[in-house]
Amino acid sequence: MNKVDRDTSGKESIIIPSDFRLEDDLAAAYHMMEFTNETLFLTGRAGTGKSTLLNYFRKTTTKKHVVLAPTGLAALHVGGGTIHSFFGFPLRTLVKDDPEIQPWGKGHPRLRILRKMETLIIDEVSMVRADVLDAIDLSLRLNMNNDLPFGGKQLIFIGDVFQLSPVVSSQDFQSTDLDSYESPYFFSADAFRASRPKVAELKKIYRQQDDDFIYLLNRIRMNNADGHDLEALNRRYRPGEDEHEFAVSLTSVNAIADQVNLQKLMALKTHGEVYRGKMDGAFDQRLFPASLQLSLREGAQVMMVKNDLQGRWVNGTIGIVDQLTPGVIMVRFADGAIHRIEPVTWERKAYTWDKQLNTITFEVLGTYTQYPIRLAWAMTIHKSQGLTFDNVAIDMGRGAFAHGQLYVALSRCRTLEGITLKSKINARDMIVDEAVEYFAGRCGLG
Repeated sequence: MNKVDRDTSGKESIIIPSDFRLEDDLAAAYHMMEFTNETLFLTGRAGTGKSTLLNYFRKTTTKKHVVLAPTGLAALHVGGGTIHSFFGFPLRTLVKDDPEIQPWGKGHPRLRILRKMETLIIDEVSMVRADVLDAIDLSLRLNMNNDLPFGGKQLIFIGDVFQLSPVVSSQDFQSTDLDSYESPYFFSADAFRASRPKVAELKKIYRQQDDDFIYLLNRIRMNNADGHDLEALNRRYRPGEDEHEFAVSLTSVNAIADQVNLQKLMALKTHGEVYRGKMDGAFDQRLFPASLQLSLREGAQVMMVKNDLQGRWVNGTIGIVDQLTPGVIMVRFADGAIHRIEPVTWERKAYTWDKQLNTITFEVLGTYTQYPIRLAWAMTIHKSQGLTFDNVAIDMGRGAFAHGQLYVALSRCRTLEGITLKSKINARDMIVDEAVEYFAGRCGLG
């Protein structure tokens, strides 16, 4: 079960697990976030509670803060804004001292927010490019009229460099100022080095409990796995075995996931319904958490895509559609409980200054209302980051092609026994960027 609280603006529900305890390394990290003004890199392996600690900080902090993320979907999940929209950066690779980044005029709607803001939090920082981080630094220094790193503001970077990396084409890297950086990662930014952030690494893993599985995952994460480790993994190779009910197939690309979901849905000869979502105001359709035309059939495997305020499910919980009518969706979950699912509303928000409350708050730019459900026989590894499953079937297709991809896929599951491999894992699937290995070694990350 979960408990529901509201942030200081009173406009956003923040859900924290009822068994959460602020202790050990979580308490030490929180102390740095709340009681110092030092720039901080909060990191840790998958399942160490980074997102939960962020939510706890947002619920309890007395600091005026802003939370941003590199992508629209990540921003929607964290209840914040995107870096580009908040700072007004152009949608291109940025150059050092970019001429389009200028001080905001006196009437700029976010100037007062910047001036009152004490802490800026960047979530999913592993996906932030070096040029974007330097642009944040430039904008803050110009608008604060302060040449200290990040204009003297506290920055908190949250993420795991061994998970998903920035999207940078080779053409971008070679044809712009990106080639002057040692790597495209945020930690290669001039501003990151100049700010000399403290590093807080969360060590305790909550998602997995088995020490052998945790050890195996970390060997893969750190690119230390050997033949014995691969042998242990490949014992989960089950090419002809039927997938477990409530198991999600994790695939390398969207096309495979979409094809699996469509084929499985069409194979059902059961009653079906189509539910149309409703958009109001400005809400980019590419960010819809659930389809505008949600096509379901009884027996379909689905995933909840928003936390339930009553704690009956969380974002990522898998279920089976039990009954459909034009106005009712009933879903059965793994514990046997059957719940009626109601439409929910997502808000696209922008930070604003509330004069009456004397604090940073939100204004709603647009809303999207739909049942918080998505077909879930399959999804991409990229979209699974941050989620937890009891059973996964991993289909690497022709193999991993990106840094951290295999580790993200395997670490979604609570147990090794819950993993089914549709293709064997090879040493070449363990892709770890040398720049990440060097940075981690320099910081003593493990």
